[in-house]
Amino acid sequence: MLSRVADSLYWTNRYLERAEHTARVVGVNLGLSLDLSSETGDLGWGRAAQSLGLTVTEPDPVSLAQLLAFDPGSSASIVSCLIGARENARQIREQISSEMWEQLNRVFHEVKRAGYDDLQEANPLEFLESVIEGIHLFQGITDSTMTHGEGWRFLQVGRYMERALNTSTLLKQHFREFQWDDEGRIFPKDHLHWITLLRCCTAFEAYCKVYTADLKADRIAEFLLLSGEFPHSLRFSLDRLHVALEALPEGAWTKKTGKVTRLSGRLRANLGFSQIEEILASGLDQSLESITEQCAQIHSAIFQIFVNYPIEAAVEV
Repeated sequence: MLSRVADSLYWTNRYLERAEHTARVVGVNLGLSLDLSSETGDLGWGRAAQSLGLTVTEPDPVSLAQLLAFDPGSSASIVSCLIGARENARQIREQISSEMWEQLNRVFHEVKRAGYDDLQEANPLEFLESVIEGIHLFQGITDSTMTHGEGWRFLQVGRYMERALNTSTLLKQHFREFQWDDEGRIFPKDHLHWITLLRCCTAFEAYCKVYTADLKADRIAEFLLLSGEFPHSLRFSLDRLHVALEALPEGAWTKKTGKVTRLSGRLRANLGFSQIEEILASGLDQSLESITEQCAQIHSAIFQIFVNYPIEAAVEV
């Protein structure tokens, strides 16, 4: 497989995962704004914007929703992510199935046809849900129609790298801002905000099935960090990232492929053998920063080994 193909496959799924995440965060906050005062809702929008990499001093829900949905100049906007995903997929059209290309095209054109006025006149939550469902359908089509070889594994690497970073950023933004007592109990006035965090990770129902509806900050942190079974937890994402990297054939690339699997394996093991009490005692924010930094190291190693490797490394095997 050519390095440009690996790079495009990786970024196709990173962009799609980011678009899905943005649509979910915007949708959850739109729903939350119906239950909160305008001042409290604005704080929620400010937190959402920061988790998506935007800095705003006076968050305006209307302007932010418009920017995060349709502004092609914002790297976190839905339309910008879909443009990036479609362009990467177009460059490797021969590597993906016709069904994948058709579904990605369908989602892309639906979003491009829509405008903010249409979003307001219709049901904005339905529009955002259609984006999420369209991307879910793409992932299902991918698993059903593409050979699960090198190309499919690079798609998985991109998907779970992006998901891990998104979840880590959401947790950092939320746990920095809200307080709880020594037993992890949440102050009543903050319950909606913690429910928002869970819903942004599609985790509210799954959390309730494990812990009941009794919201506790330490349990939320444990579930979103350390659950090995929930698809949007950090541990689950990093497990899948490591499995995909480990399955790549070493000889087809370079003798240095062990570096990236060591990095991902170390991060996976650290989470797999950690207890939430230890993480909270040493500082959750510090732990999340460390995870983000290690993900950046893995990303850099992926680029150096599979994309920007010297020609000598490719021909020496």
